[in-house]
Amino acid sequence: MKRIFFQTLASGFYSGYSPIVSGTTGTVPAWLIAYYLIGGNLSTLAGVAVITTVLSIWIAGEAENFYGHDSKKIVIDEWAGMFIALLFVPFSLTNYAIAFVAFRIFDVIKIPPAAQAERLPRGWGVTMDDVVAGIQANLATQIVIFVIGYYGA
Repeated sequence: MKRIFFQTLASGFYSGYSPIVSGTTGTVPAWLIAYYLIGGNLSTLAGVAVITTVLSIWIAGEAENFYGHDSKKIVIDEWAGMFIALLFVPFSLTNYAIAFVAFRIFDVIKIPPAAQAERLPRGWGVTMDDVVAGIQANLATQIVIFVIGYYGA
């Protein structure tokens, strides 16, 4: 029972089981939750981001016992990073799509300090590189939104 609990949550309700681009596929449910259920409510999004990050550290660490270190099936860390990438982003489909793409890019390329954060032990390393990627994606998204607004592109 304990194993099923951790598998379900760590894999983002099995969205991390996708045979192709599991990180991206595993991020989609978090984006959908943020867009359709949270809908731009900043305090709710911030709470969800904090809770998901804390839970991710614990759950990813436990899930490594049967998935192995930083398995592609573990995507709860992507959820935490995606929620962080959306913080303070003005609510719109376009802005949230920009944040999604930015998060996936930063999560894949791991610009420092994300690469260093990934080397932390167990659930900390699994989660913190995505937290850093979420912060980087958030900043990039804010810049893109500002440039689009300023230049009317």
